Amino acid sequence: MGILLEVVAFALIALGLAGAIIPTVPGIPLIFSGIWLIAGIDHYHHLGYGWLIVIAAVGAVGLTMDLLAGVLGVKRVGASKQAVLGALFGTVIGLFFGLPGLLLGPFLGSVLGELAAGGSVLRSTNVGVSAWLGLLFGTMIKLVSSLMMVALLAAAWWWNRGI
Repeated sequence: MGILLEVVAFALIALGLAGAIIPTVPGIPLIFSGIWLIAGIDHYHHLGYGWLIVIAAVGAVGLTMDLLAGVLGVKRVGASKQAVLGALFGTVIGLFFGLPGLLLGPFLGSVLGELAAGGSVLRSTNVGVSAWLGLLFGTMIKLVSSLMMVALLAAAWWWNRGI
């Protein structure tokens, strides 16, 4: 049974790493689930609660930055409040439409918000591109956070190898 649980844990981590790039797969929660399962199988000998808290904090920061990246991209170019809200709503609504929704939601939301605020079509498009670049940056942050979580797992295991 232990070997089966280890296979499941490593499969969760592998799927989570793929989810760091694929927008519809919740990468960071899957990675943390796999890490926590590994720790539980080992009775928290190699990976104690302190390590799990640090890994969870890295994951929480990565997840938060990923969700806010589109909004931060819009704010960076000095967009209107309507465009910022549009990017946020576009991201949330895009979650329900799979990959196309996640890619287009922040862009369309910020464009529509900037247009509603009286911005020109060119300005609104610029704001939309900034939202999309923010989304791309958020994906990079999510990937780095995911890799850091796995690196912390390896570091904890190596650090406590004598146990």
